[in-house]
Amino acid sequence: MFHIREIELVHWDFWRRFTVPLDAQIITIVGPNGSGKTTLLDALRTLFALRCSGKRDFRRYVRRANAGVAWIRATVANIPGANGKRPFFPCLSDNVTLACRIRRAGGDWNREYTIEDGIVPIEGLEASTQWAGLRDYQTRLAYAGLTPAIARVLSLEQGDTDKLCEYSPRALLDLVFDVFGDKEVLDNYQMARNEQQAALHELESLALDLDRLSAQAEARRLEADRYLEWRDLTAEVASLEAEVLPRLEVAELARESREARLRLRAARSTNTEQRAALALARERLAALAAERTEAREAQIAIQSALGAQEAQWLAARDHLRDIEKQLSERDALRERVSREHGADALASEEAASAAFAAADAARLEVRSLKARFEEVTSRLRTFRERSGPIQEAEVHGFRAKLREAGIEHVSLAEITEVTDPAWQGAVEAILRPYRSLLLLENDSDRFAAWALGERERFRHFLVADRAPSPHPQRGSLLEVLRFAGEPPRWLGELLNRIQRVESAEAARDLPRDQDWITRDAYSREKRGARHLGVPRDFWFGELARASQLEALETELAELDAKLRSAQARQDEANAALRASQEQLLGLQAAELLMARTPEFEAAASEVASARARLKEAEAARGEVQAELQKARERLDGIEIETGRRSSEERSARDALSRLSGEERPQRLEQTARLLRLRGKRRGMPAHWQEADSLTALAEQFGGLAGARNELARLKRRLADGDWATDEQVLIVRDKLRLELEHRQRDYGERNAYAERTRSMVDRARGEYIAKLRATVRQYGKNLRALGELAGINVECPLPPLENEDLALASAGLEVQFDFDQKGKQSLNDGEASGGQQVMKSLILLVALLMDEARPGGFVFIDEPFAHLDVANIDRVGAFLRATRAQYLITTPVTHNANVFQPAQLTLVTRKKKGGEDWAPPLGVLRREI
Repeated sequence: MFHIREIELVHWDFWRRFTVPLDAQIITIVGPNGSGKTTLLDALRTLFALRCSGKRDFRRYVRRANAGVAWIRATVANIPGANGKRPFFPCLSDNVTLACRIRRAGGDWNREYTIEDGIVPIEGLEASTQWAGLRDYQTRLAYAGLTPAIARVLSLEQGDTDKLCEYSPRALLDLVFDVFGDKEVLDNYQMARNEQQAALHELESLALDLDRLSAQAEARRLEADRYLEWRDLTAEVASLEAEVLPRLEVAELARESREARLRLRAARSTNTEQRAALALARERLAALAAERTEAREAQIAIQSALGAQEAQWLAARDHLRDIEKQLSERDALRERVSREHGADALASEEAASAAFAAADAARLEVRSLKARFEEVTSRLRTFRERSGPIQEAEVHGFRAKLREAGIEHVSLAEITEVTDPAWQGAVEAILRPYRSLLLLENDSDRFAAWALGERERFRHFLVADRAPSPHPQRGSLLEVLRFAGEPPRWLGELLNRIQRVESAEAARDLPRDQDWITRDAYSREKRGARHLGVPRDFWFGELARASQLEALETELAELDAKLRSAQARQDEANAALRASQEQLLGLQAAELLMARTPEFEAAASEVASARARLKEAEAARGEVQAELQKARERLDGIEIETGRRSSEERSARDALSRLSGEERPQRLEQTARLLRLRGKRRGMPAHWQEADSLTALAEQFGGLAGARNELARLKRRLADGDWATDEQVLIVRDKLRLELEHRQRDYGERNAYAERTRSMVDRARGEYIAKLRATVRQYGKNLRALGELAGINVECPLPPLENEDLALASAGLEVQFDFDQKGKQSLNDGEASGGQQVMKSLILLVALLMDEARPGGFVFIDEPFAHLDVANIDRVGAFLRATRAQYLITTPVTHNANVFQPAQLTLVTRKKKGGEDWAPPLGVLRREI
């Protein structure tokens, strides 16, 4: 590789323009931190198309100069190598000019490179037209020895000169072979591998194609089999339709004709019997009608006699009651006469007032209870006379308006019946919001009904969307309900979703999202679980009607008991009132008794005869009532007998009507059947009608129904199956079979070729391994030579290289170092000191530059003495002087002076002073040897 002899910078960072020599083996760049040491190295890296240090790039430096263009120019050696070739051929001068021009273009900075023969100043380069791009320039530098592998090493960061010893054995082996290896050997190996991979890829492609063709051939074989099966099924269907079905239809028609003839004979006999029964029933009904007329006339006569006896009895009872009343008044007067006449008049007056108030309150209570009793009695009578649930007044009024508008409807309660009383409470809890839901009979009335509901502000649902009740799922709430009509569509789905369970614990085995309800109306839905509460009054089904009837009867009985109690209290109040009044009138009782004495004596003498007359009237009325009861019982017996005979007459009449209605269609059907039988027999071969063959045919297919089922099954199979109906599938199957055999032979040939490429790869790999071994030996030789210069024992054993790709991919270069005979250390074992790490990396680095075909080269090292003591600084310096490479070393001014000992040329950097536009140029110190 080449050495650097001079560098010139224009508008680079804060340097305006300067030129410094670099024609020495070891060059030290010294200066304080921030004075531009790394900036100078980044200029060289930019010139040689390398990556700048850290996160910097060339744009950072040219932006600081704030100029339109920046220049980096260097003079490098172009000395022929051991093979006689110059690094920058076709440049034939010993010095070559490398230049990088950086210009602003479109808001960004672009780099241009050129290589000129000889030493050319910047002013002469401006007229040059041989500017190259980055890729072409890197290719020229690689030819001169600055390969990508060396470029990667030269791009080490500041303070990272020990990073080379941290390479993995595999990475170090790749780097060494990139620097020393024979490109042609590697290319041959790669070419052989690529050819082998192409052959294997082609073989895989052929294998896939062969598999695809095999699958196609198999598919066509199956398709041909489907065609053959379709052909057999089609022939079987044709046979069934053309022969089997006609023969079995004739046999079936003959059998049905014989059976119909027997049924018609039996129907005629039954018709005669029913006519006789009808005549007998009508004769008996006529006799019963006459007997009923006679009994009714006798009952009317007895009822007239009973009326007369009732009048006599009432007159005798009223007369006795008047006499007993007079005697009661006599007894009351006698009792008042016997009382003491000195009672306090004022107390009697207050007692009379209180008794009057109590009697008036009792009278009002009795009147209220009687009104309520009459109302409940009316409701009970109305409920018994009709069916259906009790309706609210609002619903009753709105339904009347619907009927006036001609809108037919029913309520949900009227069509709902609960089949299991045990679940009545759960059903009522679920359907409680829909008690008064009304269902429209005609869907076309829905808008008229909705308009009426909007006008009347009807709060309950009007439903027009109705559907038959779905089939109940096992265990659902719908299973215990039966609808007399079509319920709302959503209601059937809701009830079918709810499962019946005995308890919440029993619902543990149900799915997580299943709705359920217990007998006690504890329900679970998607919103959660809660108790719905069993209603006190039922609305749905016969049990609801019975419950409402029982409630009305219970209420009526309670009202009757309350009324009797209120009447008793009223009687007591009236008695107290009369006593109080009598207390006030007691003073006049004796005079009143004496005045009415004749009246009382006449009543006492007449009471015995009045009682006798009442007893005689009661006896006469009882006799007439007994006769009337006998007349009623006789008439009831006649009515019962008339009903039974009427039922017999109606049954006989209905049976005759039914027989007459059935007989004519049966005769017409028999006539049509005989005509069909004759038509089907016409033109049929004689042997088709033989009894034995028909019997065998019927046993084979199970009769006509079995043959039709078989025909339907075959037709469904033909219709549902994916059949091949083109005979060409047989030709395609044979063609693909021949093509598959041809492809299999071709695959065998390509497999043999792949085996040959495998042997070619083995030979190329062998050559590559041989070159790799020679490269490792040369690098190991360089390492040992550098180790002797540095006083370090370096060993570089050959890695195990086998003729196999996996072994080559895992091979690595295990370099071991022995410092001061303290034991061997590997590349990055963690036991080496900072100075030892620097020595390792320098030996590994310089060994890469000791190629006899390309001697020399340059190395950028940022602060290699940062972690070294004085002894190690001298040791590294001595090592650097012993090698033939060119070193550009940076070091801060704080280091020991020994860092300048190995340098022949020292460049001194200085910081830019405040207020000045440009930094001062570099100082140059040259050691005279």
